[in-house]
Amino acid sequence: MSTLAHTMMTAARSTDSGLVGPGELDRYSYGDAPVGDRVGTPAWDGGESELGRVGRRPAGNRGRGLHGQLVQQLGQMIVSGDLGADRPLVPEEIGQRFEVSRTVVRESLRVLEAKGLVSARPNVGTRVRPVSDWNLLDPDIIEWRAFGPQRDDQRRELSELRWTIEPLAARLAAGHGREEVQQRLSDMVEIMSHAMAQGDALTYSRADTEFHALLIQVASNRMLEHLSGIVGAALQVSGGPVTACDRPNDASLAQHARIVDALGTGDGGAAEAAMRQLLTAHPEVERVVPAPREH
Repeated sequence: MSTLAHTMMTAARSTDSGLVGPGELDRYSYGDAPVGDRVGTPAWDGGESELGRVGRRPAGNRGRGLHGQLVQQLGQMIVSGDLGADRPLVPEEIGQRFEVSRTVVRESLRVLEAKGLVSARPNVGTRVRPVSDWNLLDPDIIEWRAFGPQRDDQRRELSELRWTIEPLAARLAAGHGREEVQQRLSDMVEIMSHAMAQGDALTYSRADTEFHALLIQVASNRMLEHLSGIVGAALQVSGGPVTACDRPNDASLAQHARIVDALGTGDGGAAEAAMRQLLTAHPEVERVVPAPREH
């Protein structure tokens, strides 16, 4: 087995997208979070384990500590193809190679099983499952695919999915205007404007993520809200088809502001149109979003 090495660059995911009053911006320390850009190189062929050096976004449903880090590394290896479908995963071997306890290995494999990446059966053991069995809407799998061999497909699929979800969410949100939501969305636009002027990409990304998550939340459609994690994951994945959200500029800020204005007047059509414009690729990019595909 060759050594796996992935260099990933993603902004920290916002830890709270709940509704708050306009005077509580200090709850969100947008500029204080460290950027977790490191290289994780599992010592699958022996040698010194680098498990503790993995640092990405908050672990979320991966777990914390060694547990979360092992889930991260094994997940990356499965999604990248380094651990191919139907490959047996021997807990004792994993524990030895990554220098972790059997409890950590067992809990990590349970998380991966819940994501559809592995299956555990009596008298068969734990094996890697084929892509068709993976939970492709899981934010961790989205992230791992986006930085692996399937990166182009993942980013295209995310862009197309956002183009379907978010304009509808914007239209629905216009019919559920609430003053505190309006203020919070306006606050996010202001933070994004300031961050862009300061060249602070991390703060911009965190405010932008909250803007879109809040917009989906206020649409008052529980099924759409369930998909908000997909949008959040998409916003953390850079380098795909370029939308206004991927390249902060005055035009991007203007579209965000237009969405807020449309929500304020209850104009669902205008909110939807502004969101579609926001998600449309820049003219200089060959691939538009969504790109028509030949079948």
